[in-house]
Amino acid sequence: MIALSAASRNGGAALATKITSVVALCPRAFSAASDLESFSAEWNADHDEEQYKPGQFHIQTFNKISAQGLKRFPQDSYKVKEGNVNSHAILLRSHKLQEEEVDITVRAIARCGAGTNNVPVARMTELGIPVFNTPGANANAVKELVLCGILLASRRIVDGVNHMKELGSQGLAKERVEKDKAMFGGRELKGKTLAVIGLGHIGAATARDAAALGMNIAGYDPGLSITSALMLPRSIGLSDSIAGAVAGADYISVNIPYIKGEDGTHGIIGKDVISHCKPDAVFLNFARGELVDSVAMKDFLNKGDGRYVSDFPDDELWDHKNTVIMPHLGASTGEAEDEAASMAADTIREYLETGTIRNSVNFPSTTLPDRPVDAIRFTVVNRNEPGMLAQITDKFGKFNLNIVQQINQSRSTVAYNVIDVVGSDDFDLKDLHKELTLMDGVLSSRVIYNTPGAGYARNVDGEYCI
Repeated sequence: MIALSAASRNGGAALATKITSVVALCPRAFSAASDLESFSAEWNADHDEEQYKPGQFHIQTFNKISAQGLKRFPQDSYKVKEGNVNSHAILLRSHKLQEEEVDITVRAIARCGAGTNNVPVARMTELGIPVFNTPGANANAVKELVLCGILLASRRIVDGVNHMKELGSQGLAKERVEKDKAMFGGRELKGKTLAVIGLGHIGAATARDAAALGMNIAGYDPGLSITSALMLPRSIGLSDSIAGAVAGADYISVNIPYIKGEDGTHGIIGKDVISHCKPDAVFLNFARGELVDSVAMKDFLNKGDGRYVSDFPDDELWDHKNTVIMPHLGASTGEAEDEAASMAADTIREYLETGTIRNSVNFPSTTLPDRPVDAIRFTVVNRNEPGMLAQITDKFGKFNLNIVQQINQSRSTVAYNVIDVVGSDDFDLKDLHKELTLMDGVLSSRVIYNTPGAGYARNVDGEYCI
């Protein structure tokens, strides 16, 4: 049993924790602690007790995560481990995460990058697990590659380099260096028009720096944020459609997310859009290959002198004479990897230590002021159904606890609550935690007090797993 005593202090209530027994253990889960200050010594047979020190959060990593980012986890309260091991949170890059790799102990998942297509987000939402990403962390790296792509396409640089290598192998490079330059005539960027489709972190940065090169900027983004808007050049011309933005553009940079399904963005750059383009327009796609209808793009390239530059290989386009296809280099800089890992680590730390949610792709953004020193913080994840908030707060009233601050936010099918409570009488924390967790509609709950790793419970088909 987990018992919590309270003593009044300065007109308030100071809470101290005392846990006197262990609750049931679910398969592949941490044991309940005999004290909020430590883990139990009981472990599943398939885990090594020596790997788990009391009072630490355990972070599981897939892929090679930047050491600079991992330094954001204090060594005294966090242990970072590689591979499929029992953990409280997961950090990954490109690894395709499977549900069976997410132990029942996992409270959060963070992708070191903007896309989360390699994470089963919908299923994690059903399980009450927030999935985080790192928007903007790789924006500068991708923006620079977009600008590089514009220059590569404008001056036929790749073709010229390959031509000189071939001549060099024949011993003719010096002889032909002047004569053959006419084969690779290009155009300058100054005064040309760049249409930026999607004005998020990358698109806005691309628009700003292209304008600094003397380009005219057109743009389209129905969900333009204030932050991105402040980055845009004042002279930008915003359109109310993609077709309107690309009409008359010399260059078109695609910077929108890939969304499957009805009303998604699969093949959004297709025949209808391309038909509005100049015959020598240059398309730059460093977002996702599936955004472009390959057959329509190939037809466009066959008919005119248009170009296509991307870091997503495509069976239809990779060997076309008017394409420049490279490896997926968008975020492949040391600086971008450091920034993404650091942002992911900070996001995980905030969530584990305070319950704050930032940059989640499936949970609502949620911030509550710091927990008062004489209070215990609870977080509750539940299905977004009518009446749930009232039922949750009633539980605290039942145990004679006073709610000093709280916040309730929802997003689609999930709701998230952060609640700080104080009390003046003894009450059974274990019973409260269990009753909260086993409420119909609740997915998980946490007690955030002073001990890393402790105080988490899941409702798994009506079973109390801690």
